[in-house]
Amino acid sequence: MDHLKVYILCLCFVLSLATLHGPDSQEAKKTDETSDDDEKPVENLETDTPSETEYYNEISEAFKKQIISMQEYAYAVSKESLESAQSESNLEQMEYTLKLLRNSLLKQTEPNWMPPGKSSDTEGKEFEDMEENPQDILDTLPPLPEEEEVELSPEMKEAKAIYDAAIEKLERRSPDLRGAILQVKQAADSGYVPAKIKLAWSYIYGEGVELDVSKAKKIFEELSEQGNADAHAGMGFLYGTGVGVPVSQARALVHYTLGSLGGSDYAQMALAYRHWAGVTLPSSCPKAMDLYMKVAHKVAGQVSLSGGPAVQRVRLMDEAEGGSAGAALDTDLIEYYQLLAEKGDVQAQVGLGQLHFQGGRGVTLDLNKALHYFQQAAKTGNAVANAFLGKIYLEGGDGIKADNETALRYFRKAAELNNPVGQSGLGIMYLQGRGVPKDTATAFKYFAMAANQGWVEGQLHLGFMYFGGIGVRRDFKQANKYFSLASQSGHVLALYHLAQMHAQGLGVLRSCTTAVELFKNVCERGAWGARLMLAHAAWRARDSDSAFLQYLALAERGYEVAQSNAAFLLDDGETRLFPEAERWRRALQLWGRAAAQGCAGARVKLGDYHYYGQGTPRDLDAAAHHYRIAADHLHSAQATFNLGYMHERGLGLARDLHLAKRCYDLAADASPDARLPAALALARLHAHSALESLLESLSQSPLAFIFLTGESTFLSNWDLYLITVLVGALGLVIYLRRPNQQV
Repeated sequence: MDHLKVYILCLCFVLSLATLHGPDSQEAKKTDETSDDDEKPVENLETDTPSETEYYNEISEAFKKQIISMQEYAYAVSKESLESAQSESNLEQMEYTLKLLRNSLLKQTEPNWMPPGKSSDTEGKEFEDMEENPQDILDTLPPLPEEEEVELSPEMKEAKAIYDAAIEKLERRSPDLRGAILQVKQAADSGYVPAKIKLAWSYIYGEGVELDVSKAKKIFEELSEQGNADAHAGMGFLYGTGVGVPVSQARALVHYTLGSLGGSDYAQMALAYRHWAGVTLPSSCPKAMDLYMKVAHKVAGQVSLSGGPAVQRVRLMDEAEGGSAGAALDTDLIEYYQLLAEKGDVQAQVGLGQLHFQGGRGVTLDLNKALHYFQQAAKTGNAVANAFLGKIYLEGGDGIKADNETALRYFRKAAELNNPVGQSGLGIMYLQGRGVPKDTATAFKYFAMAANQGWVEGQLHLGFMYFGGIGVRRDFKQANKYFSLASQSGHVLALYHLAQMHAQGLGVLRSCTTAVELFKNVCERGAWGARLMLAHAAWRARDSDSAFLQYLALAERGYEVAQSNAAFLLDDGETRLFPEAERWRRALQLWGRAAAQGCAGARVKLGDYHYYGQGTPRDLDAAAHHYRIAADHLHSAQATFNLGYMHERGLGLARDLHLAKRCYDLAADASPDARLPAALALARLHAHSALESLLESLSQSPLAFIFLTGESTFLSNWDLYLITVLVGALGLVIYLRRPNQQV
């Protein structure tokens, strides 16, 4: 504790010194961001310097950034010093940190603030070549003491090996799901904590084991008492959704917060979504960005340059309308391609190779099968096959050893055929010096050739080079341009760097909202996103409870598709986990969350629930409000049609046949599927309008007055109504069959 006190006293001394120098000095001169970090001569201070308030704000902001950065570092060092016996070396590390802090604070101000003296000359030599970028200062810090991993017992090592093998099978989307989960259970029974967490979620999902929420709850409670972050996240899910326990958003927030502090990506995403959307918490963009940034950093660190396996996001409400033809079509197509590939069809071989290379559409991720198909197609000189062979040998994996020479040979063949994948691959090899001398100029040339053909990896690497000033002059605007192009293809690394630029205001105006949306997009492309396909497979297998719980877990992370799919399963009555009345309320809540994220179908469903009074009292005004949002902002044909019906009948809206006709016309224009219903509605509307006009004209005759008012002693009201309709129909027929008259 004495060492910590000394450190705090030194820190206070440095901060007070910087404060004494600051307020009474001259105003600092702004530096031109586009210059080469050269200081401009100090002249014309009265006209060129900012106002006093703006100047102090800039200086205080610079101080805050540096103080926060150094305090985090100092806290980690001081914490380690309390636990370590080597106090002298840690004190030296603290002293060095204080020097960096003092120098960093003073470098953010005008050099004239520093009084001339011996200290500025001696201590400044160490930092005279240091750039103004705070990150460069942090990069010069000595590394933090590494945390020593706890030595596992032989039994735990064996359990860990079993668990790692099972996870590898699951990540490859192996069809042997039950066998992999049994391996996880074996490791969990040995006491391996990560295996216990995985087994608990498997009990919730009914994945490879029987669905049993009580067993999962027991595991989570046991581990959360020990402070396990992932177990706290699991308890947060249970309390937040009311699965297996009564709903308690307060307890859910407590567990999510504890899990987030412990580094659980699930808890961090769930808490970030709640801060972003204002769900049970006040909306806070900065807090959401901080949490999403932590998870996005993990995701970006685990993604390869290829972008990772493909994940299909299927919306159940759309697929239900088309029946099961989609999955059958995929299966038939794959079998057809396999038949063609065996007969030597090059395009079929390339297509199957790409499917096995990225996975998806019912095809297992398998590099060996991808290699087989690409090699068959490459024998015919196919450029795409050669390029992907180069990618496989460049990255290796799944028992395939990385080989730079082989990768270079395949990339050259593809590039000679003007294939952008091959050109980008050559650019990577020249950029990293793999198999060829390192040459950033040549790398830039190949990346530019690939980017000009729209290849995402070429655009991504051009963004990297401009962002870092690698081989070219650093240009954040150009980096932003190429990251934006690459992000349109959904590449995780492009989205991540684009989010960082918006968060820090590099090359673009700083925007917390845009940064959060991009970071959220990155987080949703993590490995856990594959759960969407597993949930869809469970739904296809008629295991609706398992599918619902998997979608619900992803819905807590903030996945809009998962929210709408979980709501769809509740709406359709396929899951029986909740009573009827509660089912409608839960579905309404999930539809609302999905609608807030821009899902048109969910917004229409909100209108339907208020129109029919499902899960909420009937409210036609609210129904019309949701329909109007879906129609005007989300261009939903269904919502536009519904507005027309409400205008026609005067339900929640003023009765207006002209507006009804306009809505029906707009619905027919918005979607081909709406043309037939809109045509029928228009026919009914025209008939109704014609009948009203006829009755209005007949109402002026005395006989019609008797019929319409019911002032007759020998005819009932139903007779009068029938006669009126018949007379109107007869008049309409006579009118339509009248002969054409010459003018």
